[in-house]
Amino acid sequence: MKILIIEDEKLAAEKLESMLLETDPEIHILGKLGSIKESVQWLLQNKADLIFLDIQLSDGISFSIFEQVDVSTPIIFTTAYDQYAIKAFELNSIAYLLKPIRKSDLSESLHKFLNLKTAFTIDFDTLLAQLQGRQPEFKKRFLIQIGEKIKKIETNETAYFYVLDKNTYLRTFHGSNYPVEYTLDKLETIINPSSFFRINRKYLVNMDAISNMVAYSRGRIKLELKPKTDDEFDPIVSIDRSTSFKKWLNS
Repeated sequence: MKILIIEDEKLAAEKLESMLLETDPEIHILGKLGSIKESVQWLLQNKADLIFLDIQLSDGISFSIFEQVDVSTPIIFTTAYDQYAIKAFELNSIAYLLKPIRKSDLSESLHKFLNLKTAFTIDFDTLLAQLQGRQPEFKKRFLIQIGEKIKKIETNETAYFYVLDKNTYLRTFHGSNYPVEYTLDKLETIINPSSFFRINRKYLVNMDAISNMVAYSRGRIKLELKPKTDDEFDPIVSIDRSTSFKKWLNS
């Protein structure tokens, strides 16, 4: 596995490198970069399997890297933010490591990456707003066109969003179904994460739509939603989302 470390504190970067190699000797560290400028130049010409990224670099917030270069590589953030601030990461289901980094947490994050092997869809503007204590703007309603008619559906009227035959729909608390023009990945970035949670690849649910929860096999959680779904086996919180789901419920 080829890993890039973006960290402006030399000792922290070296310690992270050492811990990574101890965790998996086959890991190859491609480089240790300490600034936005360096990182942009490197990423324009190179690619890693995984990036460990410090949020605050010597020349600014690291999110600006992605305004200058398109990066599809999975990212694990390293941060010194306190427990209150990192709720922004948990609510957005983003992988992070809180400094000082513990070897057990590092090992867990690598295990999660190897299981998923996918990039996170991150709305950096929203995340930065949450970290800075600003209230981001979330989508309040959807305009649905049915034939020649256009209907307005408030976001808080939506019980859940779901995928069926590669199309995305919303179901209201009254049981009506409407197609929406967004993927679930995109919806996660534009609606309030304190109210909605992506439980698996097919469902993004409103907390108020959860009527009951049952422990399921392999640490998963089966939900009973109102209104009920068409397939009773679908509303199950996937294994990799169960921990974040519990934190979301308890936030």
